[in-house]
Amino acid sequence: MKTIKEINEKIKRGDVVVVTAEEVIDLVEKKGVRKVAEEVDVVTTATFGPMCSSGAYFNIGHSKPRIKLGGGVCKLNDVPCYTGFAAVDIYLGATAIPDDDPRNKVYPGEFKYGGGHVIHELVAGKPVYLEAIAYGTDCYPRKKLATAINLKDINEAVLFNIRNCYQNYNVAVNLSDKMIYTYMGALKPNMGNANYCSAGQLSPLLKDPYYKSIGIGTKIFLGGGVGFVAWHGTQHNPSIPRKDNGVPKVPGGTLAVIGDLKQMKAKWLAGESMYGYGATLAVGIGVPIPVLNEETIKSAAVKDEEIWTQVINYAHDYPQCIAGSLAEVNYSQLKSGKITVQGKEVPTGNLSSYSKAREITEILKSWIVKGDFLLSESVAPLPSVESGYSFKPLKESPSIS
Repeated sequence: MKTIKEINEKIKRGDVVVVTAEEVIDLVEKKGVRKVAEEVDVVTTATFGPMCSSGAYFNIGHSKPRIKLGGGVCKLNDVPCYTGFAAVDIYLGATAIPDDDPRNKVYPGEFKYGGGHVIHELVAGKPVYLEAIAYGTDCYPRKKLATAINLKDINEAVLFNIRNCYQNYNVAVNLSDKMIYTYMGALKPNMGNANYCSAGQLSPLLKDPYYKSIGIGTKIFLGGGVGFVAWHGTQHNPSIPRKDNGVPKVPGGTLAVIGDLKQMKAKWLAGESMYGYGATLAVGIGVPIPVLNEETIKSAAVKDEEIWTQVINYAHDYPQCIAGSLAEVNYSQLKSGKITVQGKEVPTGNLSSYSKAREITEILKSWIVKGDFLLSESVAPLPSVESGYSFKPLKESPSIS
């Protein structure tokens, strides 16, 4: 048994042993769980891919005379922000798009620019144009504001993502006879392709399936800077079917994460356009897992062929909330470039980047080895089945004619 305090002392002394989620698989195969648990102190995990439930809040500072944005209208590069806080606090969602975007009126829409692109440009050091209209008060008399802002000059800029790092996810296919456009990408008719979105054996919550190490307050790599797990993410659902190794067979847990946007890098926060669907933000996240016992290593050494997920029809079953799976496949099969569904060989594609996730595990490893990144004790565990938490999905709305 080890403690996080003991591991942090090893980091300070410079004799900590850190391996990536990929490296630990080979080590366990060569040396066994017990030996690796004795030798290794930290396993680094990561993921990089589109995460729609992301965004950033800003305090832009006061103009002269002062203006009250709360209750008014504020846009960054013509992308609307939420203003319902106070005088100069705003929130920009990754999927927000300009009012004049044609959306899917010209189908399929291109969604060339949105909130994720604005966040990317700010982190890249580019100026962003702010335009605001307010109703004016005695203490905040100004009614209009138009100015260029940049990340280094505004008071606060915080990335706050309410649902990231999904623990496993669906494989999307299209059984209809026409092309469809989804948040899982473009899906060809008659099951012409299958898209998935996960780093598999590198992904944080797949390497800690019961949330024994990752909890509220866990310090992480976020967007190229340092962040924290703020809470469980929306739609967090630990009460799902699992394999014998504890890994969910369907979408499970999620994380809400937070960090200083001013520390982050454009490489790890990229605005994306999802053809026919909308705008989003690709986010890079890395999570260190402290090796406290053998159970930690056993979970961290799970490999792609031991992680299973479901193939879902996004042309009908998914939009109509119809349960059922066309097939169960593992990530080794997905990464081979093809899977077999109902007797048909289907080419696969990944919306997330395994190579970038691997790079994040190496960066986080180097930070820890150099002594630049200490581990944090989580202040509370993520909700689990043992805690009595159960996810309550939205009830179906009554039909309105």
